[in-house]
Amino acid sequence: MKRRIFTDEHEAFRETVRTFLAKEVLPHYAQWEKDGIVSRAAWLAAGRQGLLGLAVPEEYGGGGNADFRYAAVLHEEFTRAGAPGLAIGLHNDIIGPYLTALATEEQKRRWLPGFCSGELITAIAMTEPGAGSDLQGIRTTAEDRGDHWVLNGSKTFISNGILADLVLVVARTTPEGGAHGLSLLAVERGAEGFERGRNLDKIGQKSQDTAELFFRDVRVPKENLLGELNGAFVHLMTNLAQERMAIAVAGIAAAEHLLEITTAYVKEREAFGRPLARLQHVRFEIAELATECAVTRAFLDRCIEDHAAGTLDGVHASMAKWWATELQKRAADRCLQLHGGYGYMNEYPVARAFTDGRIQTIYGGTTEIMKEIIGRSLLG
Repeated sequence: MKRRIFTDEHEAFRETVRTFLAKEVLPHYAQWEKDGIVSRAAWLAAGRQGLLGLAVPEEYGGGGNADFRYAAVLHEEFTRAGAPGLAIGLHNDIIGPYLTALATEEQKRRWLPGFCSGELITAIAMTEPGAGSDLQGIRTTAEDRGDHWVLNGSKTFISNGILADLVLVVARTTPEGGAHGLSLLAVERGAEGFERGRNLDKIGQKSQDTAELFFRDVRVPKENLLGELNGAFVHLMTNLAQERMAIAVAGIAAAEHLLEITTAYVKEREAFGRPLARLQHVRFEIAELATECAVTRAFLDRCIEDHAAGTLDGVHASMAKWWATELQKRAADRCLQLHGGYGYMNEYPVARAFTDGRIQTIYGGTTEIMKEIIGRSLLG
């Protein structure tokens, strides 16, 4: 089915993204995977190409366009290229809205120009060794010392953790407040007592640096409080729909790409003297996957349109995230199976898609959390 949500401007942007990937990402990606981290030069190149800060106002160096369809194009093309390591989506779609919506004018002028140029790479630190989806379990504390906060605690599984120059840390500023006693503090590179631990060894997305972070009596200036004091819970909940949509968009794009490359493979690969595509079981597998992708794409495109218009609610974003990422997981498994032994070889895109995509049903809220949100909305 022909998609109807993109204009000529969106498709022109798609060509820009593809050119960027071909020139600045794919020639270096194998080395980044070996190194466990992408080059800062790639971030600077993304900034020069105008791929960072798409929704940031022009006066701060951004694109000045909050239309989520441009972000969707970025997610789709990076997914099709098999290049999740350069975490532009995290930077643009998850952290960017906190800075544009919550930052003071002084903070915007201090951080946003570098955010858009690629000179200032960002991360958000929520997850702790003992606290994932449950914000009430956060133990990192920030003690008020008059003109500054003293930050103590640790975080784990932090994407961009090694490269980040600015980390938005969720910390407990009111011990009695539960999830509502949390605040967002911006910790800058070089702060005394701020240390980075291991670049964690993951099963996929090897080039995306994911780290442990440690805060030992870190002095955080009062002017680095982002948003309202004790308001982090509300701030975090406000942005979750976009985060989940970004993950869902990558999910359906991955499933469609897996279908595409596997369809081509079974047409060429022979077994028992004939192409795999001639076997009824293989045709049924492809037919089922194609149908699931088509139905999911129709729903996702509607969600993209609604989010671009500002009308998408959190429940439908949760539906999109759950369904698209679970489809991605099924597609990776079935397509790898259809590739046989070759599917287990890292030189084949299906193998990398299998490991790179496994995190999709976990981060941004697990599938189980998505079902709980949906069920609660229906049943109370």
